[in-house]
Amino acid sequence: DYSKALSSHGKALEIQQKALPSNHPDLATSYNNIGLVYDSMKEYSKALSYLERALYIRQRALPLTHPDIKTTKESIEIVKEEIIKNK
Repeated sequence: DYSKALSSHGKALEIQQKALPSNHPDLATSYNNIGLVYDSMKEYSKALSYLERALYIRQRALPLTHPDIKTTKESIEIVKEEIIKNK
């Protein structure tokens, strides 16, 4: 259920935004999760926005060789391909 997933991830993000610094990797995980839900819903522009925010945080908070950075970059490329395909 996408609406429940978005609600849950959104609540988690709100809590994390209050409790954690703006560059904390857990925030990136929440942004990434929301992006993946939007991707599943075929709302690609929203997905791209959240995934890019996740990547921005991850690139600043994690070593550049961290697998989460690679995974997020791959997700972004998939979403960009869907955007192009659906134009």
